[in-house]
Amino acid sequence: MHFFKGVNKVQSFLIKNENSAINYSPSCRSKPVRPLFIFRTQIKIFCVICCPMELAKTRMQMQGTGEKSASRKMYRNSLDCLIRIHRKEGVRGINRGMVTTVIRETPGFGIYFLAYDTLTRALGCDADADYIIPKLLLAGGMSGMASWISTYPVDVIKSRLQADGVGGANRYDGIVDCVRQIALDKSVCRGINRGMVTTVIRETPGFGIYFLAYDTLTRALGCDADADYIIPKLLLAGGMSGMASWISTYPVDVIKSRLQADGVGGANRYDGIVDCVRQSWRREGWRTFTRGLTSTLLRAFPVNATTFATVTLFLMYMKFTKYLQGT
Repeated sequence: MHFFKGVNKVQSFLIKNENSAINYSPSCRSKPVRPLFIFRTQIKIFCVICCPMELAKTRMQMQGTGEKSASRKMYRNSLDCLIRIHRKEGVRGINRGMVTTVIRETPGFGIYFLAYDTLTRALGCDADADYIIPKLLLAGGMSGMASWISTYPVDVIKSRLQADGVGGANRYDGIVDCVRQIALDKSVCRGINRGMVTTVIRETPGFGIYFLAYDTLTRALGCDADADYIIPKLLLAGGMSGMASWISTYPVDVIKSRLQADGVGGANRYDGIVDCVRQSWRREGWRTFTRGLTSTLLRAFPVNATTFATVTLFLMYMKFTKYLQGT
C-alpha cells in the first residue's frame, strides 16, 4: 500500500544518509501497535482544540428537534451557534462533550489504522495488485466498523450531552448523570439501537473513502522520500481525505445524531430511520441534511491532516529506532 511504502522510502533515505545499508521492504515493517497508540497524545490535543467545532456540528444538526418551534431557527451558522452557546452556557457549555470526545477519539484512531494495516496485509493491497480499489475500500470500511464497535456507546453519550439544551432546558448534569438516565430510560435504549444502524451505514463507506482518498492523493502529489515539501503534501493529502469522507456520508451523520439524541429536548419524536428522514425533510427541507457541514469540514481538515502526518512520522521514527538498536 502506497502510504506505508512511502514510509519505507523515507526510512531508507535516512539510513542511506547515515552511510549505512539496509533494505526496508513492506514485509519488514515494524508492528503498527506501538506507533499507532503512541500518537494518542496528539489526538487528545486536537480533540480539545476542535471540540467546539464538534459541538457546533451537533447543535446545528439538532435544530428543529426541540419542543419549541423557535428551535428551528436558533442558529444562523456555526459561528453564531458557538457565540450563542457561550452567552447562554459559558465556557462549560462550549466544552460540553469534550471529555467523551477525547475518550472516543483516543482509541478510535489507533484502531482505525491498526485494523486498516492488518487488513491491507491480509488482502494483499500492493500497488500492482489486482482489484486494488475494491480492496482498499473494503479494508477502510472494515476498519471503520472495527473502531465503531469499540467506541459506539461513548459516541451516544457525546451526542446526547452536546444536544442537551437545544430547544429546552438542560437535562443532564454531566457524564455520569447522562449514563444513569440512559440506563434507566428504555425508550432511550431503543433510540441507541436505531442510531447504531445509521452509524454502520456512515462508518463503512466513509472510512473506505477516507483511506482510498489518502492513498490516491499521496500518489498524485508524489509523496516520495526525496520529494520537495513532503510534510505539506502529507498534510494536504490527509486533510482532503478527511473532508472527502465527511462530505460523502454527512447526511447519514445528521440522521445518526438525531436518532441518538432523540428525546433529549422532550418526548421521543422519531420511530426509526425512515421516519426520521421523512420528518426532517417535511419540516425543514433538504438543507437539514447539510446543517453543521461547514464546522465539520473546518474541524476535519486539521485533525485528519495532522493524524496522517503523525502516523507517518511515528512509523518512520519507530523503524529508525529499531535499526539503531540493532547496530
